[in-house]
Parts: sequence; structure tokens; C-alpha cells
Amino acid sequence: MYCPHTTTQFGKVTQKLGVPAVLKSSVKAPKHATCNNRQRTVSVCAKLADGGRKAQEPEEIRRARQAAQAAVQKDSHKVDWTDRYGNEPRKGSDILVQALEREGVDVVFAYPGGASMEIHQALTRSDSITNYLCRHEQGEIFAAEGYAKCTGKVGVCIATSGPGATNLVTGLADAMMDSIPLVAITGQVPRRFIGTDAFQETPIVEITRPITKHNYLVLDIKDLPRVIKEAFYLAKSGRPGPVLVDVPKDIQQQLAVPDWETPMSITAYINRLPPPPEVSQLMAVVQALKAAKKPVIYYGGGCQDARDELREFARKTGIPITSTLMGLGVFPSTDPQSLNMLGMHGTVYANYAVDQADLLVALGVRFDDRVTGKLDAFASRASIVHIDIDAAEIHKNKHARVPVCADVKASLRILNKLLDVEAPNLAEQYKAWIDEITEKKKEFPMRYPEREDVIVPQHAIQVLGEETKGEAIITTGVGQHQMWAAQWYPYIEPRRWISSGGLGSMGFGLPSALGCAVAFDGKHGFEKRVVVDIDGDGSFLMNVQELATVFIEKLDVKVLLLNNQHLGMVVQWEDRFYKANRAHTYLGKRESEWHQSGNEADIYPDFVMMAKSYGVPSQRVINKPDLRQAIRTMLDTPGPYLLEVMVPHIEHVLPMIPGGATFKEIITEGDGSVKY
Repeated sequence: MYCPHTTTQFGKVTQKLGVPAVLKSSVKAPKHATCNNRQRTVSVCAKLADGGRKAQEPEEIRRARQAAQAAVQKDSHKVDWTDRYGNEPRKGSDILVQALEREGVDVVFAYPGGASMEIHQALTRSDSITNYLCRHEQGEIFAAEGYAKCTGKVGVCIATSGPGATNLVTGLADAMMDSIPLVAITGQVPRRFIGTDAFQETPIVEITRPITKHNYLVLDIKDLPRVIKEAFYLAKSGRPGPVLVDVPKDIQQQLAVPDWETPMSITAYINRLPPPPEVSQLMAVVQALKAAKKPVIYYGGGCQDARDELREFARKTGIPITSTLMGLGVFPSTDPQSLNMLGMHGTVYANYAVDQADLLVALGVRFDDRVTGKLDAFASRASIVHIDIDAAEIHKNKHARVPVCADVKASLRILNKLLDVEAPNLAEQYKAWIDEITEKKKEFPMRYPEREDVIVPQHAIQVLGEETKGEAIITTGVGQHQMWAAQWYPYIEPRRWISSGGLGSMGFGLPSALGCAVAFDGKHGFEKRVVVDIDGDGSFLMNVQELATVFIEKLDVKVLLLNNQHLGMVVQWEDRFYKANRAHTYLGKRESEWHQSGNEADIYPDFVMMAKSYGVPSQRVINKPDLRQAIRTMLDTPGPYLLEVMVPHIEHVLPMIPGGATFKEIITEGDGSVKY
């Protein structure tokens, strides 16, 4: 079926479906309006929860529009705002900054350049917005993403044209994969130079089309207020995601009087937002629960704002509950009902429960390959209930017997009320199943090798959890340290686990910690909270320059650097599947390896000296008896701090289900000292 959609060539507008020529370069719906399996684009067709393509019924459209308009009224202009210019003309850059103020923005992460310096000048004229100057555009977008992940608010970053804009690409893809609300604003060369290969010109709307929920190239200054209003609404409504707004420099310099009341022009998008859930849909879920003997709740990042509703549902039913990497903390990992994380590096008992379940209640998840392994073997005995706001995810990887395309929070509210009336004693029905899972938890507890001669990374993270009582915000890079942090730190609340999930972006840890520390500094509406970046040496090096930002801004960012001198996760795969052949995974000195020599002078690079060169206090710990006090010192030191913990490179993240394998092939023991 052909699905017409708006297309834009750089410097040339093609207008379809009545989309204004402000350049809706690829207006994307809440990812459920899809023309093919890869490109998610707003179109005249919508993929519904039953997997078919048909027009929405008028009643569905009416209900969806009412819900969307209610959300607009609820979220718009929460701050008291007065136009400081009155009815006087002002630059387009000032209109842009004022539009951000009207959206309640008080923090941006922006790095100046030739095509964006007008915006920076305008920022200096704002009394309510503070810019945090990261030292790299990738650092700034990861900081904005960290800010969004830990607060639930829209993160905002600004970059110049050309290389500044392209440095945002990884962050945009990361936010798209993890469904993070983000607005990225880029300067562009003046309109008359677009398409001429001008200095620092790149077609950023074309480059980012597949990795943004929507993007704009603004060609008329009158459109700026509406575009920013739409960008924020698109970023946070439906399934959240990143929106890019590209603003030519001559638009920034042009004088105009803005019309702040210009309405949004995204009716097609609003009509395709899923309507509120209906009781009839959720009665089918109740019936499935009543018929089940071995149910499991499998929840993910889509439940971040449904903390209370999810916990109530779990308590009412007594069902064992397991989390994806993105969902950690929504249900406390320390609760006896929790199975902790499932999937490739999930617990044995979580994966066992899913394998044996006769009903899988999937909430705000997408059946990612790192969760499912071999798809046809995943939950093969189970009927599936799938509640998700994005219809493109329902039936995409696993067929759902009971599909509900709706907001998880609203769905659980109704479901909890129905359970009180229709099934008040479900927990008694599942007693034998709960007892079975309890025994599996005893049989296969999470464990790691207890060693006195070295500090194993799992122990370091466990001690950090004890010293912070699970109350810190944890960010990570990507690799073994990320998985150990997911396994061994106690997550008791949502939005305290901040990591790059879908894209797996190395270098994410430090700048995202920066963004979290900005939010939780006690000055931006959130309480003061310690932020710890649990990082690996390889991942940390990719954005180490942000130590300058945390020092200059006096941000309370702690770095627990687990240094094994290797790209640990790749080494683990080399050990398991490539006969331990090292293919460019060692990061230290070639002539003398610290793990062999034991000489502290062979540790390379010297992260302690590196941190001190940025003005950040730091310490290295090698011996296990010194660890707890070193962590205590880090936490007690005001401002930023780096603690380097030397760990063995032969440790493996376990359990492990190899990619594309099944639960029956789970690996529970061994390390790099064993030949496979």
C-alpha cells in the first residue's frame, strides 16, 4: 500500500498533504504510522494494533483529538511569561530564545559557532535560561539526553552548522532508539547559500531524517514560534523522541514581531495519537490473567512515568516481575517479587520464568533482540498481552494475543480498578508458580567470584550501592561496566538509572552525568542528589573533555572508573567465541602490560593525572581493603571527583545468553582464564 508523505530535498521544498512549506522534512508520527519496516513516517495510513492497515474510525479520531488537545492545554506555557520586547521588533534569534522560555526551558546545552552565535548572543539576553558549555557537541547532546532521562522533561541542545550539527548525529540516534524527548537546534548557513556547498554547510535535515521523530528547516521567520511549539509537543507526546530544528543565520538576524498565538499545524499527527484505553480492551487482559497459571510481568522504559500504577498492579496480582535494561528502578530491584533484569545478561530466574510462563504481560517494551535472543523460542509457551503507546511495536517481533495500543499509565489505572472487582484474589491463584520461582532464585542466585588479591568490578559496584543506599543517580558508558552496574547496583526508584540502551553509545556516561547533575543541583526544581558515572576506561576516554565542564560549572559529578586496560565486553566475546585472539582490544602500553607486570607505572593512560590536569580531585585504588574508604572519600568530597579502580580484565559479565541463542544455552560460569 502506497503511503504518501512529505518529502524535502535540501534547499528545495516538495509540499504534500497540505503540510506548510516551513519544511516538515519528514513529519513522523508516534512511530506507529509506518510505510515500511524501517522508515517511520506520518502518512495517510496508520498501522493499528491488529497489525492491519486501515483508516481510523471517526470515533477513534475524535477521542484521540480530545486527548491530544487536553494534553496541549495541560502542558503549554506552564511558566508566567512576559514579552520583554512588547510589540517591538526583535531578532529571529531572540524570538527563538523567547519561544524556549515559553516552553518552560531553563537549561540548555549549547556550543557556539559561526552559524549559531546569534542564538548565543540572544541567550545572554535571557534572564531565565542558563547555558552549560560542554566541550564537544556530542557531549552537549548526551548531557541534554541525561537531563531528559532523569527528569522526564525535554532536553535542549544547540549547535552550529556543518561539523557542529553532524557531531549531534549519534546523540539524535541514541535518543530515537531510547524514546527520549529532545529538541536539538542547529544554526544553518544563510538561505541564499543553501545548496551551494558553502563553508560549514551540511544538509542536516536530510542527514537526520531517519534518526529523528521529526525535523524542520525554518525558511520564514514568522514560523519560528509555531515551529518551536510543535517541536516540544512532538518530542514529548505519544512515544517521545528527538526533534531537530535547523535555523539559517539570516533568519536569526532578521527583525520581526512574533505572533505567539499562531496555532500548531500538526493535525495529522494529533489524529494518529492513540486514544485513551477502553474498559473493553482491558477486560480482555483481566480474562487472560484469570486463565493463567504461570504469568510474568515484563516491563520496560515505557513505564518510567507509571511507577505507582505498575507497583499497584504487581502488588494486586502477586505476579513475578522482570525489567528490561531501560526499565530498571520503576519496580524496586530489592523487592522479593522482583526478578531483576531479563535478557542476555539478565538473571537465570528471570529468564527461566519467561521461558516457563503461560502468560507474558508486556508493558512498555519492544521485544528487543538483547531480551529475546532467538525469537521463536522466547516465551514460546506464553500467550502475550502487549500494552504500548506505539502500535508499530505491537506484533512487530512477537504476536500479541491481547494487543492494547494505549498509554501504559492510563491502561494500568483502569486495569487496577477492574482487578478490584473482577479478580481480587489473583495472588492466591498463582501461589504454586510463585513458590517455583522462589526456589529458582535460591538455586541460581546472582553471584561473582570472591577474591582478596584483586578488586572485582562487581564488588566495587556493590560497595558503592551500600555507601549510597541506592539513592544516587547512576549513569554509565557502554560495555561490561554498564551491565555490571545494571546487575549489582540497587535501583529503587525510576529515572535513577541513566544509560544508552538501544544504540549502545560509548562515551555516554560522563556527559549524561553532567546533565543529571545540572538537573539535581537543588536549583532547578529538583532536590540535590549525588550523581555517579560508573564507567570503563575505553568508554570514558571518548568524552573525557567534559571533565572541564564539570569542573568549571562546579557540578557534583563522581566518576567510578573501572579500569581494566581493555575494551572489556569485546574481550569477553573474544574469549568465548574467538579463542581469546586479541584483535585491537588492548588499550594500554604495548611494551609492558600492567596486568602482567604489576608495576603501577605501566598503567596507561594515567587517569589520576588527567583528572588533576582538569582540576578534578582524583585517586587510584588497587587493593581491596582500601576500596570502601576510597569510595567514601569520593562521595564526601564536594564537587567533581574521579576514583580509578583497577580491576582484572579476565572477568566476564554473567549470566550470559549468547546472541541469537535461547535460555537453554545460558552461560553461568567461567572467565578469561578458561579456554573455550
